[in-house]
Amino acid sequence: MHRRHCSPSSSGSRPGWADGARLKAFYCDHFELPLPEGHAFPMSKYRLLHEQVAAHAARWGIELLEPPAATLDDLLRVHDRGYVQSMLDGSVTAAMMRRIGFPWSVRMVERSRRSSGGTIMALRAALDDGVAVNLAGGTHHAGHARGGGYCVFNDAIIAARHVQAHGLASRLLVVDLDVHHGDGSAELCAGDDSIFTFSMHAARIYPANKPPSDLDVGLQAGSSDADYLDQLARHLPQAILRSHADAVLYLAGADPWEGDRLGSLRLTKPGLAERDRQVFQACRQAGLPVATVMAGGYAPAVQDIVDIHLRTVHEASKSVASN
Repeated sequence: MHRRHCSPSSSGSRPGWADGARLKAFYCDHFELPLPEGHAFPMSKYRLLHEQVAAHAARWGIELLEPPAATLDDLLRVHDRGYVQSMLDGSVTAAMMRRIGFPWSVRMVERSRRSSGGTIMALRAALDDGVAVNLAGGTHHAGHARGGGYCVFNDAIIAARHVQAHGLASRLLVVDLDVHHGDGSAELCAGDDSIFTFSMHAARIYPANKPPSDLDVGLQAGSSDADYLDQLARHLPQAILRSHADAVLYLAGADPWEGDRLGSLRLTKPGLAERDRQVFQACRQAGLPVATVMAGGYAPAVQDIVDIHLRTVHEASKSVASN
């Protein structure tokens, strides 16, 4: 497939949801992280998702774009200089890499920067078109001077700080619907009301330490579609109202699915698609641009993860088409 880089928009205005726009989808799966045989992380999901989105792109009105890497300035707005430098030059400790769960490599660092660049570009595109997606991202366990849980850099907060620094948006809402609590995001935004963090997650799974988000909803193990969607319908409008946001970063995890190995909720695939529809509808009704990232997913069969993420992309494309 032909690759081209997408140049950032120079517009500083907030245009709302555009009529007739194509959904921009950013991908970086060709910067694949080398993992040892039998590693638990489903790295192939990014390539498979890109392939399936490409197969539907013409019919769904999707434009696939390769993002640039997040710059050093982008990273340093969020992360500790010493931590970033140790990642770039490979001096990071073995203990830190064990916490993250990946072996260090130059390709790992490049992929992490590209994934963050994809979320930056998705947010910039959403500010123009109303909605855009990154086919990676959702690395919400990375904090100021640490990574964790397969997360090196916190792409959502990096993107939020990027648009703030460039005068494109002042206030952001992070809607984190991964099954795991967004501990890194909560840590990074504590005491700063310009980024409102909303995390709806399973209450009694990783991470053990859950610093408070601006709005946390901890769900009991075994929560069903009906339970989950009821809580979302109750709390998402609160988050939108309280955030006074200019735009939304939506972490659409596949891991609330009933078959996920690392989750404890019992959502079906149609239930997850309805979750996505509700988020896009609420953002559209509020006039809030929304950048969507794929976040976690650890089903035994990688195709189940891809199916869920593909439905998220489809719901995003339908939101654009409905304007």
